[in-house]
Amino acid sequence: MLTIGCHLSSSKGYLAMGKTAVSIDANTFQFFTRNPRGGNAKALDEADVEDYLSYAAQHGITRILAHAPYTLNGCSADEHLRDFARRTMADDLQRLEATPGNCYNFHPGSHVGQGAETGIAYISEMLNSILTPQLHTTVLLETMSGKGSEVGRSFEELREILDRVQLSGQMGVCLDTCHVWDGGYDIVKHLDEVLDEFDRVIGLDRLKAVHLNDSMNDLGSHKDRHAKLGEGKIGLEALTRVVRHPALRGLPFYLETPNELDGYAREIRLMRERSL
Repeated sequence: MLTIGCHLSSSKGYLAMGKTAVSIDANTFQFFTRNPRGGNAKALDEADVEDYLSYAAQHGITRILAHAPYTLNGCSADEHLRDFARRTMADDLQRLEATPGNCYNFHPGSHVGQGAETGIAYISEMLNSILTPQLHTTVLLETMSGKGSEVGRSFEELREILDRVQLSGQMGVCLDTCHVWDGGYDIVKHLDEVLDEFDRVIGLDRLKAVHLNDSMNDLGSHKDRHAKLGEGKIGLEALTRVVRHPALRGLPFYLETPNELDGYAREIRLMRERSL
């Protein structure tokens, strides 16, 4: 069965997210570790986590994805913002030890005019200061659209970060269909070639998750505006080829489309039907 879910609110805890996922026929989900615009995380409710783990096992929920707040920028020119990113990620990873064996996704950040090489160096330094052999969460770099001074606009930039991380075995990549399309990778007409390039540059063994989104923008626009599945420039047929592709079929897919729960339920049902 296709492993697919959507982004859920974490405000009511893990068990509530699990029950919401089951209510829309999802078997995974993504959530923000804290307010997406930053701030402190709520204290972990150990009883809630224990109840969720039992519920997830009963209902086949696997491979959930935690998402860092958007304000996390490990390659900022501001030392205080870099320190905030480091402390936030370290805290998130420690908290995720309560639900081991899952993934943590983050946007590499924006170098704000310092240059991609400097940004890559800062991000790698942050990861090297945080990752330890004792952690049980895989940290994912997300493919970016190349908006502004974003780092991660190409497979080569992501590979350079991975190469500089000492514990790179704890790292992976989350491929966002909207972002790679906006970044200039033609997954509509040349999906095989794009995945071959990903494999050559990064390695498909590093690909741990897919954000399944349509895009409101044209190929190579270097913007970042998600659309509902089939209502954007990528289109439903191309997205169907993504979920059916042999290199991707075993991966979890996460919807970040502009939807409410009923819309997510329709998209989950649609992609399950089309994945067969």
